[in-house]
Amino acid sequence: MTHSHKLTGKQLISRASFCFGNLGHSAFYGVMSTYFIIFVTSGMFAGLSKTVANKLIGLITGLIVSVRILELLIDPLLGNIVDNTKTRWGKFKPWILMGNIVSAILLLILFTGIFGLAKYNWVLFAILFVIIFVTFDIFYSFSDVSYWGMVPALSEDSEERGVYTALGAFAGTLGWNGLTIIVVPIVTTFTYLATGHHRQGPAGWFAFAAIISALAVICALVVCVGTKENYNVIRKSAQDKTTIREVFSAIFHNDQILWPSLAYLLYSCAYVVTNGVLFYLYKFVIGKPGEFWIVGVIATIIGFCTSPLYPILNKFIPRKWLFIGGQVCMSLAYLIFIFARSNVLMMDFGLVLFNINFAQLVTVLTLTDAIEYGQLKSGQRNEAVVLAVRPMIDKLTGAISNGLVGYIAIAAGMTGSATAADMTGHDIRTFDSMAFYIPLALAVLSIFVFLFKVKLSEEVHAEVVEELKDKLAQGELTSEATTSSTSLKEETIYAPTDGELVAIKEVVDRDGQPFPGKGFAIKPTSDKLYAPFDGKINFTFGTRHAFGITSDKGLEMIVHIGVGTVNMRGEGFNARYNDGQIIKKGQLLFDFDRELIKQSGYEDWVITFFAQPHNIEATAGFTPGKLVKHGDKVVTVEFK
Repeated sequence: MTHSHKLTGKQLISRASFCFGNLGHSAFYGVMSTYFIIFVTSGMFAGLSKTVANKLIGLITGLIVSVRILELLIDPLLGNIVDNTKTRWGKFKPWILMGNIVSAILLLILFTGIFGLAKYNWVLFAILFVIIFVTFDIFYSFSDVSYWGMVPALSEDSEERGVYTALGAFAGTLGWNGLTIIVVPIVTTFTYLATGHHRQGPAGWFAFAAIISALAVICALVVCVGTKENYNVIRKSAQDKTTIREVFSAIFHNDQILWPSLAYLLYSCAYVVTNGVLFYLYKFVIGKPGEFWIVGVIATIIGFCTSPLYPILNKFIPRKWLFIGGQVCMSLAYLIFIFARSNVLMMDFGLVLFNINFAQLVTVLTLTDAIEYGQLKSGQRNEAVVLAVRPMIDKLTGAISNGLVGYIAIAAGMTGSATAADMTGHDIRTFDSMAFYIPLALAVLSIFVFLFKVKLSEEVHAEVVEELKDKLAQGELTSEATTSSTSLKEETIYAPTDGELVAIKEVVDRDGQPFPGKGFAIKPTSDKLYAPFDGKINFTFGTRHAFGITSDKGLEMIVHIGVGTVNMRGEGFNARYNDGQIIKKGQLLFDFDRELIKQSGYEDWVITFFAQPHNIEATAGFTPGKLVKHGDKVVTVEFK
């Protein structure tokens, strides 16, 4: 089944605008997370003695780390504020635009060194720095939360949302890595124009920040003008925002969240620290800062290749080995950075290896699978919590990186006006130990964690889902929404698709036994699935072949597409709703590829069973063999 339709002009403009938005947004993040630290260590305190400058660098990096960790606590609050915003322009656009404008202005003030205040009163400088940086970080977070939170409001079609997300990620890669290509030429050029010296000075850093800040504001304006929020989209309420306590609780109560998270934490710490000091490597160790641009070119090219390659490779290589393979490549890159950096070609090859990594994709997918694993163990689905783990780790490692990069620069004597000629053997060894040796150990350790502790492979997850399905069908697990009642209620169930009604006991499960539980099946003649009653979507399995739904009267059901289709890993299934969404009878919920299901060797039955079979008192009206259209009455159920 293929979905082909001509895109309208408005859709093309909306996609292009959203994509362009993250070009500036991601570049701006790169400036404030990576290059601001470089400016702090090299240009912010120009004119001060090295002793005083190093003390202030240590103070500033410590403050940045503290603010970054504080940001982990305030992000849920910011999400609540955005969710509760109501304006004529929507809830997201005001924050996207205002967040970018305010944070851009404040970043420029920071890139002036707060107008050189440290030279006159470092105490007042430190106080103002905290106030400005905290305010800056809050407004940037507002724009970040709003930009990505906007995706569900742009389209109700999950496939279309995937397109928006992919376009944003693509532009983000270009914006982030593009900085590496342009930073040295811009900083050097504007420093020369201001001072007549070919180096990276404060004037050049300010010009660099100003150019990227202007780009971020322009991109934000494009997003606001070129996109349109849909007000009929049902989004998760503010109560769904996760706290840090909830995240850590979920991690430590589910070992298959804990171990992948630890492996990713080790990888992420290694990657972001090394990525943050590559500029120092080229400037102070190799002595060729003008060649730093190659880092961005290689990272951009490899980044464009790895994401599209992942689904292809994963058809033949289990994701565990893709993670381990990426970490092996990273480890080899570290050896090259340490022992072969005098060779230009080897350095370029090392940069290629360093960027060949599937860690983020593997971690996201493994954590997603851990949702069903946790549900099987405890009966609870912590979707929002689990999916918040990876971004939280990214922010945590970002904070660690900010602190370590500043510390490395001070410890290795790479601050102020220092050059490659000033580096001693001790300085180089200090740099290597913290920039390469320790990250190498972290990368190797992540291999062992993933190899010996992460058990949730694709095959294991399929078994977990099948076991979970059996327990749900037998009423051994109940959802949070379950309420006990002694009075009888009645619910009419309407056909979710076109086809022939079949008794559920006639459906043979993949183990050769009758499909468990109470309910009915349809041998479909259609590839679309509709809501069988008014109600609410409770959850969707990570494999997208089944979802839970509760009627307005409280009847809990599972709609299961196919037999054995858990092994298709979501391929051919396209949901048109959000989990938690209120739905109406007859509303289109799913497209599923019947031909692909059969080509994969599975049956395309649409099976509907009750999640609380013990509460079912009687059914009436069901006629096996009857041909139905979606929306036709199938059965009336009496339940407690």
